[in-house]
Amino acid sequence: MLFFNVVLAITTLMAYLLPFLAPKWFPFLSVLTLFLPFFLVLNLLFFLYWFIQLKKYIFVSGLVLLLGITFINKFYNLQGTELPKSENDFTVMSYNVRLFNKFNWNQKANIPAQIAKLVEDKNPDILCIQEYSDFEKTRFSNYKYKQIFKEGKNIIVGNAIFSKFKIIDKGVINFPESNNNAVFADIVKDKDTIRVYSMHLQSIKISTEIGDEQIQKIDESKTKSIFRKISDAFTKQQEQALLLKAHFKDCEYKKIICGDMNNSAFSFVYRTIKGPMQDTFETNGSGFGKTYNFNYYPARIDYIFADKNIQIKSFETLNDFYNSDHFPLISRLEIK
Repeated sequence: MLFFNVVLAITTLMAYLLPFLAPKWFPFLSVLTLFLPFFLVLNLLFFLYWFIQLKKYIFVSGLVLLLGITFINKFYNLQGTELPKSENDFTVMSYNVRLFNKFNWNQKANIPAQIAKLVEDKNPDILCIQEYSDFEKTRFSNYKYKQIFKEGKNIIVGNAIFSKFKIIDKGVINFPESNNNAVFADIVKDKDTIRVYSMHLQSIKISTEIGDEQIQKIDESKTKSIFRKISDAFTKQQEQALLLKAHFKDCEYKKIICGDMNNSAFSFVYRTIKGPMQDTFETNGSGFGKTYNFNYYPARIDYIFADKNIQIKSFETLNDFYNSDHFPLISRLEIK
């Protein structure tokens, strides 16, 4: 047991270091960041195991858990906070709509209309959409201002920003050798201008629905293929994250970054894009913050980041809205 505990502790410590190391240097090892929550849980179990036996080996996982305490609330928050509303509040929603079910992955009827109804009910002031498609029929007509970018030959897809506030500038960041991109809009809110991004980084392209039968059929060659696919995607995401960071680095406006990062909160990509900004889930979320409908694992790969001079007053992941492989995020904010 001590041997396995030490191996786990060393592996966990390696995973702690990976957010500070570029995936292109250690592409295969970067996959470990996906399993960090699992490692933390195992370390907790070992801690309890040695504690019950009153063994001195408790320090092995105890030290690992102490060193990783800042990682825990990126994965799970005990209770979200909601601050009182004021007339200066505004809401931001981010949602990967999976092409509005253009290819009928989901058998539910009228998914575009259901998504439009959700937006109408929640009525966010700023709406960021990833995997936006020309298939969407409602066009979110309640929004006067918009920034939409779509491209593709066989599949037309892109990102979009819809705003109730005036947009004075907008553009797109194309990622090389990829169908993914990010759009931005400079939005005037009262006396302030906010730079809003809607991003969609490189997809890993792993099936969201893995059943028990499929798990049993995964052999060594398939496992290597999956790991290679993930590590290649992480390397591309690194390039895309650095391009995005270079774009907003010198921006004089307050920033909000929304979208589908296709990576965990323990990754180099997350650390690069978030920087000193606030993660709205980490600040005001609750539970696991699951944003991606992946079986057996509460994956959080969609985010809303806000500058520190923007107060986060509430955050919610709408996990009961099953109309995509992602769940919508919504946050109430106030500029300070």
